[in-house]
Amino acid sequence: MRVSFFVLITVVVVCVVSAQAGSGVIDKRISFSDPLDRLILQNGTEMRFDVGIGSGAFRLHSDPDGVIYSITDRGPNIKTRDAQKLMGMDFSGKKGKIFTTPNFSPTIYKLMVEDGHVTVLDKIQIKTESGQPISGISNPGTEPAWNVNGEEIAYDPAGIDAEGIVKLKDGTFWICEEYGPSILHVATDGRVIERWVPEGVKTSLEESGYEVKEVLPAIIRKRKLNRGIESIAVSPDEKFLYFSMQSPLANPDKKTYTQSRMTRIFKIDRMAGKVIGEYVYRIDIPDSFGMDNKKKKRKQSGVKISEMTAVDTDMLVVLERISNTTRFFLVDLATAANILDSKWDDSATSPSLEQSKETDIQLLTKKLLLDTDEMGGLMKKIEGLAWLGGDRWIMLNDNDFGIAQDPTYIVPVTMAVGK
Repeated sequence: MRVSFFVLITVVVVCVVSAQAGSGVIDKRISFSDPLDRLILQNGTEMRFDVGIGSGAFRLHSDPDGVIYSITDRGPNIKTRDAQKLMGMDFSGKKGKIFTTPNFSPTIYKLMVEDGHVTVLDKIQIKTESGQPISGISNPGTEPAWNVNGEEIAYDPAGIDAEGIVKLKDGTFWICEEYGPSILHVATDGRVIERWVPEGVKTSLEESGYEVKEVLPAIIRKRKLNRGIESIAVSPDEKFLYFSMQSPLANPDKKTYTQSRMTRIFKIDRMAGKVIGEYVYRIDIPDSFGMDNKKKKRKQSGVKISEMTAVDTDMLVVLERISNTTRFFLVDLATAANILDSKWDDSATSPSLEQSKETDIQLLTKKLLLDTDEMGGLMKKIEGLAWLGGDRWIMLNDNDFGIAQDPTYIVPVTMAVGK
């Protein structure tokens, strides 16, 4: 039986950083806390968790000023190889993730951000068609799940690892997640209307408790685990959805994923429920992320896409990051070739797209809008981006549920888009 989580209390602290005008300037940085759980492990170790609300963010422009939406991911989880360091427990011989609060349900937060304060207006748990809160536990065919006592948790076909969100004028949401990888249409009360997955995935999710359709290209099943669909956007007229893979596919193998810079962005005709575009975005080299290269050389696989926002039809702001450095780029899909249904979607193609040279394909042209190194780094793991209109934005970070005691920050900033 799935059980919904219980939130203890919400605390908001305001820290004024700057009130100057200009592109890339922080207005106010707001520290946000929503305590989730406190655990005493068998060995006496105490762990406290705080809800991580910043995996994705969105602003619906017809909403009142200051209202934004954000979303959590699957809940607090720890890699088994990190169990000794973080929990003082031996999970050797076990692969996968430890879910410290397995009854946590991925949740949409409706927030009011104004005058340096944040108010939680609503929390909407994601639910099955019957209204049962879903979990963030791994789907079949992904990675093993464990509880804090080292007992294996059964796969959950309904579970999602949510990473991005948009809201439509009709009040419904579209959410992207990493397990399927998939995107979900969600009703105003959090019930899943339908889940779109790649070809070949539906049968593993038959007991999910909601409708599953194979709408997405089969090739994206070759994503590396935990590097699935990380970002979603909607055109201002709501005709089109866009989504991006977080990283290059492991196509044909993991070695290719670790070395490639070729990431895929897709376009969907929302009403038709059909993918109509696929474009190649080349991520930057890790050496260009200055604040992430102070202690050791970063690997190419450390660079990832964590968020997208559509400022016009086919015009996207893309968030690239490692951890401390985040860069924002403007891309126009018209600048690149549409490779949908080409040889690059055939897993038998060799060399694969991820192995190819940039001269083989017409790539998306990127225009740098903002580099957080120029702002002193701003904060770690920026994953949420809400456009307020004009040059006004709100950024949120993913604090990984406070496992390392990192806070959540909600930061209004200025960023001129231009076109």
